[in-house]
Amino acid sequence: MSVMIKTVLFDLDGTLADTAPDLAYALNETLKLNDKPELDYEEIRPHVSHGGIALVKLGFKMEPEHPDFETYRDQFLSIYKSNIASQTRLFVGMDELLVQLEQQNIHWGVVTNKPSWLTDPLMDALSLTQRAACIISGDTLSERKPHPAPILYACQQTGAEPHECIYVGDAQRDIEAGNRAGLTTLAALFGYIEEDDDPTLWQADAMINNPLEVLNWLNI
Repeated sequence: MSVMIKTVLFDLDGTLADTAPDLAYALNETLKLNDKPELDYEEIRPHVSHGGIALVKLGFKMEPEHPDFETYRDQFLSIYKSNIASQTRLFVGMDELLVQLEQQNIHWGVVTNKPSWLTDPLMDALSLTQRAACIISGDTLSERKPHPAPILYACQQTGAEPHECIYVGDAQRDIEAGNRAGLTTLAALFGYIEEDDDPTLWQADAMINNPLEVLNWLNI
């Protein structure tokens, strides 16, 4: 591409890091605690990008309006925080990508809807906090994705204009937010794509099957 890319931004769960094993563990431990049947990992994984509310809805088959919902959600989040990086790892190829970006003096950062009280300890545990040029969590601003504000704020934090940035995500709201902010958007097909999701309809600039394909979008 003709524009020099200065910053690459990533969603966290399902794009930068494979957090599904720890989230699935937390959900099943919460189900066991309440004498509910556990779910298979394969059933949980596609829902991970949608956060704790979606996972509790999946596990307990109830809506957030249910009087017990917040109790189950609090239990789930407590268990998850205590095991936040027990099995979580960067996706294969991601660390190599980050190293190459750093070697080329291209900033990288995270824009996630995950709240900072979970994002920050996870980034610390993965030894990524000092490497990231910015970490924008779901509560950094009053708006969250698919609103473009968090991504625009990340561009500002890294000293780049939106057209000089790429956003990589594995959910429709990621691509919508990136498009609305004016970034090049890449849909991460290696992430947590639900069975009824159709990434071809998300209007991303491209779809990638592994992190290293981001390099094809850099003018280096």
